[in-house]
Amino acid sequence: MDDEHRTTTRHRVLKGGRIQFGGGSIDCTVRNLSETGAALDVTSPLGIPTEFILVTDGDHRPCRVVWRKEKRIGVTFETEKGDA
Repeated sequence: MDDEHRTTTRHRVLKGGRIQFGGGSIDCTVRNLSETGAALDVTSPLGIPTEFILVTDGDHRPCRVVWRKEKRIGVTFETEKGDA
């Protein structure tokens, strides 16, 4: 058994996305997805802020980076203020 720390199961996907933040945006590929987070392939994780908006399939989801590797980042979806 591997050391998974996720609270929900992620499903493998392969879809285009966009990381949007105050300074601009970066293309990414969503590699796996769950209700609470995702893994994103990026050209380089350098310059990507800790918090940003992930745009995919017309959805805009606030995210927070929880881990970074050479060309992949893991994010958790943040609940928007007012959601409870």
